[in-house]
Amino acid sequence: MPYSPLLVRPFREELTMLGIQELPTPKHVDEIMDKSGTTMIVVNSVCGCAAGTARPGVARALEHNKKPDRIATVFAGQDLEATARFRNYIADIPPSSPSIAFFKDQELVAFIPKHRIEGRDANGLANDLVAVFDEFC
Repeated sequence: MPYSPLLVRPFREELTMLGIQELPTPKHVDEIMDKSGTTMIVVNSVCGCAAGTARPGVARALEHNKKPDRIATVFAGQDLEATARFRNYIADIPPSSPSIAFFKDQELVAFIPKHRIEGRDANGLANDLVAVFDEFC
């Protein structure tokens, strides 16, 4: 059973206020994953490391001059079908939320799982993302 929409709304808005596109259905996931160029997908969640590190780290990284062509998000625990569909695109990687996946021309080139997010600060994650942006954007 998914989380209450009222519970997750502020967590969603932390990313959508940055211009990050929500992918609420499998169709939305397929449409964005079908595009060439660079795409970053944030698997959002309600856990503390999403609030303390993942979402703030993404926000800081987006201040950088280089950015992916597209940035989108699925919400684990809320957008169940969309999250499952996205995870099909990274089927060799165990489910992890929050996490961040980076694709170049539909090929996964970087992945930051929960264990590389929790216990760190937002600046550390932002630095990791900026390094990916500099390499692939």
